[in-house]
Amino acid sequence: MGADSSEKSSETDPRQGIQSVELAMTVVEAIEQGLGPMSLTQIANACGMVPSKAHRYLVSLCRVGLVVQSHRSGLYDLGPAMRRLGIESLRRMDEVGLASEHLPGLRDRTSHAVNLAVWGESGPVIVRWDYGAHALPITVRVGATMPLLTSSVGRVYLAYLPETMTAPVLESQVAAQAQRAPTASEVARLRSQVRKRGIAITSGGVIPGVTSLAAPVFPAGESTPLAVAVALPARIADDDTMSRVEEELLRTTSAISADLGSAEHAKQGTGSRGR
Repeated sequence: MGADSSEKSSETDPRQGIQSVELAMTVVEAIEQGLGPMSLTQIANACGMVPSKAHRYLVSLCRVGLVVQSHRSGLYDLGPAMRRLGIESLRRMDEVGLASEHLPGLRDRTSHAVNLAVWGESGPVIVRWDYGAHALPITVRVGATMPLLTSSVGRVYLAYLPETMTAPVLESQVAAQAQRAPTASEVARLRSQVRKRGIAITSGGVIPGVTSLAAPVFPAGESTPLAVAVALPARIADDDTMSRVEEELLRTTSAISADLGSAEHAKQGTGSRGR
């Protein structure tokens, strides 16, 4: 009867999972978030389990190689199978594809155009543009390289990439446009402003009459960030609209970062593809 009941329940609720697997993953996540070898007591506390229960899960996880226990210290850490899975997951990951899945939702929630940029040899390159409900005098197309100083995505990269990567590009762009080169203090101030707020805002810098907000997306490991931006007519960019768009943008970039394996955002539980 128990088996029949379970099968019927699975048929009526296709989302039903196996609770023991989910609980085992809380043990794995506790070790991952511990950032180093942990004792049984530490793992149990992090999982909200009694030590005896946590130990049973650890025994099984060790058997399949997802966790390993040191013979010398008795501490637990991620095992060789977990490392293989991590490497293979990174090899398969399509960062642009995963990030792009979130853009239609951001566009629909804000009603404004959204775009995605990656870092190229000459600066940020637009790789996707989704039009919103408002007509914009768009002069930027997919494949266009954006300026570091006057575009919101450019300022994101200026703020979050190492200066060794951005300085040559900035110098080249300034020379090509015959602009006055910014001083080191001006660049430092701009970086600080973007990092403090977590978002870059420009108005009319690239397209007259268009205000743009951009925020970074952080993939796992040492990968170069992506940048997501929302573009809207400057005439409707009042405080309430900007606040709402900024909130949606930051929520979306945080979710994308979690989907791409960013440890910081995964801990916050913000990953939710298609949110």
